[in-house]
Amino acid sequence: MGYANPEQKGSGIHLRQFSRSFIIEDTIENTRLVFVSNDCGMMGTGVRLEVIKKLKTRYGNETYNESNVMLSGTHSHSTPGGFLMDIIFDLNTFGFVRQTFDAYVEGIVRSISRAHENLTYGRIHMNRGEIHGASINRSPTAYLYNPPSERAQWEDNVDHEFTQLKFSRADDGRPMGVITWFAVHATSMNNTNRLVSADNVGYAALLFEQRLNADSLPGKGPFVAAFASTNLGDVSPNTRGPKCVPSGAECDPETSTCKDPRDRCIASGPGDDMTSSTSIIAHTILEQAWDTWQNEGEEIDGPLGVVHQYVDMPSQKVTLWDEQQQKNVTVQGCSPAMGYSFAAGTTDGPGAFSFKQSTKTTNPLWNLLTRFIANPSQQQIECHAPKPILIPTGELNFPFEWQPSVVSTQLAVVGNRLAIACVPGEFTTMSGRRMRNALSHRLALGDTRRVVIAGLCNTYSDYITTPDEYQAQRYEGASTIFGPHTLTIYLQQYSQLADHIIQGTVPNPGPKPPTSFNDLFSLLPGVVFDSPGWRMNFGDVLKQPQQEVRPGETVKATFVAGNPRNDLMQESSFVFVQARKDNNTWVTVATDANWETKFIWRRSSTLLGTSQAEVLWTVPQGTTPGSYRIVHQGHYKPIVGTITSYSGISNTFKVSP
Repeated sequence: MGYANPEQKGSGIHLRQFSRSFIIEDTIENTRLVFVSNDCGMMGTGVRLEVIKKLKTRYGNETYNESNVMLSGTHSHSTPGGFLMDIIFDLNTFGFVRQTFDAYVEGIVRSISRAHENLTYGRIHMNRGEIHGASINRSPTAYLYNPPSERAQWEDNVDHEFTQLKFSRADDGRPMGVITWFAVHATSMNNTNRLVSADNVGYAALLFEQRLNADSLPGKGPFVAAFASTNLGDVSPNTRGPKCVPSGAECDPETSTCKDPRDRCIASGPGDDMTSSTSIIAHTILEQAWDTWQNEGEEIDGPLGVVHQYVDMPSQKVTLWDEQQQKNVTVQGCSPAMGYSFAAGTTDGPGAFSFKQSTKTTNPLWNLLTRFIANPSQQQIECHAPKPILIPTGELNFPFEWQPSVVSTQLAVVGNRLAIACVPGEFTTMSGRRMRNALSHRLALGDTRRVVIAGLCNTYSDYITTPDEYQAQRYEGASTIFGPHTLTIYLQQYSQLADHIIQGTVPNPGPKPPTSFNDLFSLLPGVVFDSPGWRMNFGDVLKQPQQEVRPGETVKATFVAGNPRNDLMQESSFVFVQARKDNNTWVTVATDANWETKFIWRRSSTLLGTSQAEVLWTVPQGTTPGSYRIVHQGHYKPIVGTITSYSGISNTFKVSP
C-alpha cells in the first residue's frame, strides 16, 4: 500500500512489521493515553474502531476508548494494503483484504496489551535534535508558493528537527522506550520491491532496539523504540533528487517530466540500489537520534489531557480575513475529489500514462473516460478550483465509500509542556509548521517545538497542503481531497480541541464514520490448495546452502513450500537461522525479521499448486565462527483436509572467520 502499483504484488519478507505501543497514565486525574506507532502505510478508521472494540472487551469500556487511543502509521510503502475500507485506497489490492485487516488489528491489540501489562511508575524526558542528510523536499516548486515572509523564518524547505520522548522506570531509572518523531517518507524501497519491509524508519527502530536489547531477536526485547511519522507530506528520503531515467537528464522542476518520452523522472537515494539506500537512511536517522538520546532532556510532568472528535470535513466552514478583498470571508470544505496530478504520482514513485504534476486544466479524453464513473457537480468543480477533478470520489458511494468524508481528530497535552496532534493524513512541511504555531499559541506553550504532529493517524484522508501550495497542484495539492481550505479547517478544529483541554470540557463526539463490513468486496482470490509436487514433501530442501561462508557473503537455501497466506506466522517466523552450541543444541540467531535475511516465496505452478521458498542470509560482520543451519517453517492447504504445519531443515554449513 503506497505506490498504487497493481504489479507490486508481495512475494515474501525482508523486514517484519511491528506495532510499538506507549501508555501514559495520569493517576491523579485518572486519564490515559496510548500512542501506537505501526509499521504500515497509514492507519484506517475501521482498524482503529476494531482495536478499540477488542480492548473494551478485555479491559472494560472506560480504560481504552475513542478518546484516548492514538494509532499512527509509519508510512512504509512496502507493507500490505487492502485494510482501509475505502475503494480508492483498496483498489490496488483488488478490494478489501480481511486477512491483512485482522492481522493489523490482532497485532496492535497484542502490542497495547503488553504495554498495559508492563505499566509501572516512570519518568518522561523530552529532547530535541536535528537529522541532516536523510531528507529533501520532493515538491520544492510548490513550497515556493508560500509567502516569502513565512519562508524566511525557516532555514530549509523540510524540517530537520525532531522531537524525542524518553521513557524510564521511576525506581531504578532503567530505560523502557523512546519515540522519535521525524519527518521523512518511508519510500527508500521503491515500487519495484516485492518484499514486505518496514523501510528506513522501521529499520532505524530495529537498530535502536538492538543497541538496548542485547542478544534479543527483533521485537523480543523489553526496550521499545519507535520512529514515528509527522509532517512528511512533501519530504523524500531519495536525497540525490530526481533525474530522467535512463538518460540522466534533468527533470522539468514544475511537472517532474522528461523531454525524452523514453525517460521517467525518478528520485534516487544515496545508495547503489534501494536496499543500500534504505540502510544508509536508516543509519543516518539512527545515529543522530542516538546522539540526542544520550542527553537527559527536559522532564515532563503534570496533568495529562486527551480529547477526540469526528469531523465531517465537507460541511465545515471557517471565517477568515481576506487581504485582497479587505473583508471577512467564509470558506468551507469540499466533497472529496482527486485531481489530475494525483495520477502522475511523485518522483518517489511515478504514476502511469501521460499525467503530469502541476496540471491545472482538464483533458477531454480523460474526462470522457472518467465520466463513465461519475460526473463532478458544478459546486464540486468550483469548490476544488484550481484543481481539475479527475475522480469525484466524494460523490461515489457504490458499492461503498470511495474516500472518507468523516475523519478522526485528536489532541493530547502531556504535562502542559507537550502537545501531540493526531492528524488524519499527510501534512506537508509548511502545513505542519502552521499547525504547530497555532497550537503553541493556543496552549501557551511558548515554543512551536513543543507541538508534535503525529501523522497518518486514526484516519487516512490523503494530503494536507497549505492553501498556497494547493495552487501549484503538484501531487500533494491534487491529493488534498477536501479542497484548498483543508488546512484552514484543521487549524480551526485543533484550536477548538485545545480549548476543550484548557477548559477541561469534553467535545461532542461528532458524526460516526461508516464502517460496515457488509458492502465490502474483494477480487483477490484465496489459497485454493498446495501440493509438494511429484515424490516431494513440504519442507524438503531443493537447494542446499554452500558448505562454507564468511561474513559478508550470502547463504541460500530453497525449500518445497506452501503458500505463506495459509498462516502469517505472527509471533513466529518463516525463517530461523540457527547456530550449534558446544552442548550440541541449536540456538536461533536470526529470523525473517532481521535485516540480514530474506524470505522469498514463488508459486512454481498455479495449476499444480506447487511452491518454493528461497531463504537468504547475508552473514553479518562479527558473526561467531561455527556450524549453522537454516530452518523453514510454514503451512500448506491440501485439496481435502485442514491447513497443516510443516518444517524443513537445511544441511549444516560452516561460518569461517
